[in-house]
Amino acid sequence: MTSALYLEHYLDSLQHLPVELQRNFKLMRDLDDRAHNIMRKIDLQAADLLPRASHIEPEALRERVNAIQLSFNKAKEYGDDKVQLAIQTYELVDKHIRRLDSDLARFEAEIQDKALGGAPAAEPERRRRRRPEPRKRSASSESEPRRRRRRPPQPPPTPAAPPTDVLDMPVDPNEPTYCLCHQVSYGEMIGCDNPDCPIEWFHFACVGLTTKPKGKWYCPKCSQDRKRK
Repeated sequence: MTSALYLEHYLDSLQHLPVELQRNFKLMRDLDDRAHNIMRKIDLQAADLLPRASHIEPEALRERVNAIQLSFNKAKEYGDDKVQLAIQTYELVDKHIRRLDSDLARFEAEIQDKALGGAPAAEPERRRRRRPEPRKRSASSESEPRRRRRRPPQPPPTPAAPPTDVLDMPVDPNEPTYCLCHQVSYGEMIGCDNPDCPIEWFHFACVGLTTKPKGKWYCPKCSQDRKRK
């Protein structure tokens, strides 16, 4: 089934969902109102009975207590029905969510299989993680390595903003940007060791570095995500 046809069928299955949800919510509200009305009556009956309980005949007192107990049981039934209806409503929505998650996973797998089948030698661009090349001033500028072999640490510009000579250079609108500052590549940069980092490369000054740290380094966002796990 194509994605367009699937989407049409899925939307058709959702056509009656709002009506069913609205009906269930209305029934839950009605059950809640009935239970509250009974509880208010029980409170009034108890408030009237307690001060005079010692003056009422035991048989009559027992009948009134039993009546209050029956009312309480009825209110409890309304509460139980409301809970069951809420569970059914949750399962109704969860069924559509689980179906959508399952189909999305299947479609993603199909897309990946087609991509690999159409171009088996191509490596996903996300995994190449090429080191951003600094802006070149002339044709004789030295190109950067393709991976993370960085130049020996040099003192970066103290401000987090790009150096003045970088700002004065003509800007190519197609030139990629990096870092928390969303600026082009310049000066010393460091790559986050999380392969799934959405930004990947950062200017030293923007992340508070003056020299290349030893071992693995993670950007502020990836560091926080690792702490939460």
